[in-house]
Amino acid sequence: MKIGFVGKGGSGKTTLSSLFIRHLAAQHAPVVAVDADINQHLGAALGLTEEEAARLPALGAHLPLIKEYLRGTNPRIRSAEEMIKTTPPGAGSRLLRVTEDNPVYRSCAVPVALDGAAVRLMATGPFTEADLGVACYHSKVGAVELCLNHLVDGPGEYVVVDMTAGSDSFASGLFTRFDMTFLVAEPTRKGVSVYRQYKEYARDFGVALKVVGNKVHGPDDVDFLRAEVGEDLLVTVGQSDWVRAMEKGRPAPFGELEAANRQALEVLQDAADGSYADRDALRYTEQMVHFHLRNAESWGNARTGADLATQIDPGFVLGEHHLAPGEFTPRPTPQPA
Repeated sequence: MKIGFVGKGGSGKTTLSSLFIRHLAAQHAPVVAVDADINQHLGAALGLTEEEAARLPALGAHLPLIKEYLRGTNPRIRSAEEMIKTTPPGAGSRLLRVTEDNPVYRSCAVPVALDGAAVRLMATGPFTEADLGVACYHSKVGAVELCLNHLVDGPGEYVVVDMTAGSDSFASGLFTRFDMTFLVAEPTRKGVSVYRQYKEYARDFGVALKVVGNKVHGPDDVDFLRAEVGEDLLVTVGQSDWVRAMEKGRPAPFGELEAANRQALEVLQDAADGSYADRDALRYTEQMVHFHLRNAESWGNARTGADLATQIDPGFVLGEHHLAPGEFTPRPTPQPA
């Protein structure tokens, strides 16, 4: 299942997404973790040193490879140059699976060891000095959207994306690519303001949204969040000595995380697993097509010199049936060297 973590800057969404990833890894669940934030901190939160995090391959830098691989033999896509971030898959397209080996993972993913297990970590890449005044950061996360549009996953497989902060997530159709979106909110007016924006924007797209209260100190904070977000409040998380030690570069074994916080992560997993059962493959594909047509008309056709509406395969629905036995040979998530 595909899970997004969103929230305002400083809310703790990267910390919580990293804890959730660690929680899944402790169960040896297959996980692909993606850092799609403009501030690239997920690698460090998963225990990488600054030097290791800086060496993470940037998805945006490998966009030509990604496009060429995903295009496959799809006759509706004449060249990789005519693919944009919203290009949907069709007959002949290559699809990504969570546990397989493929050129995209080999070039763009790094295995990260977490308490005896390993997850694949991918990153959009930081906003560099060369981008200032020239590029929009959302052009970088286009590689993430393209990959998610071509990714199929089964039960018990997880793709966890640490999204860019605030309402910037709505600058593309990426916000519709998740089975469950966890919005991390502090118990303050600013903390819940992003929730209101997200709820309003997502309303027409059937986005499954749950609020995770963070930095909660007591019952008054819980009452505040419940009054502001109602039944969307899923669980709350308090202060953590384990997290504080981890942020100082001295993490303890994950099994020593406080019991209350471990229980909160179990609640998140239960909610994510439940959302998978409600997945609507047709709606997911239709939303993909909707945003592709919008982007094609807005800028894609002019940029590529092609009618990108012709890339849409009307008979194609992306779904679990693409995980049929024999279609590919899955491999275990690689262990780091």
